[in-house]
Amino acid sequence: MLEQWRQVHNVIVPPAAMNLAEVRERSGRFHLENAYLGDVLVGCSTVRPPVDEEAVATVIARVLPEFRRQGFGAVIYEKGLAHARVLGARAIETCVLAVNEDGLRFARARGFVEVDRYVLDGETVEWVDLRLEQGGSAF
Repeated sequence: MLEQWRQVHNVIVPPAAMNLAEVRERSGRFHLENAYLGDVLVGCSTVRPPVDEEAVATVIARVLPEFRRQGFGAVIYEKGLAHARVLGARAIETCVLAVNEDGLRFARARGFVEVDRYVLDGETVEWVDLRLEQGGSAF
């Protein structure tokens, strides 16, 4: 399961590619899940539990390019969102590579609003953090 999650993650976010040991470590802190069409892997998700007094959780849905625009992203996102709600989230964030136009379009279509753009120290790629407040149409 973790190897398949890693495969999807690394296709979608190559600048942040992880090895299996890094994925194992992440699985101890976050809820990682794969999505399938029958036996075919179509995507994966990450739910980071709520933090701080605002109870902000992060939900990230990833869909392999050949399966986009077929509804898989919505299903993966809704499942991650439901898990975040069970954990007590009052606000949801997501993180998308700035060059991932499909991912940004997907997030904005669900009511996410950009809150930050940044480049990590020593890196060259730009990331976009987006937030959905409770009461938003997709929360």
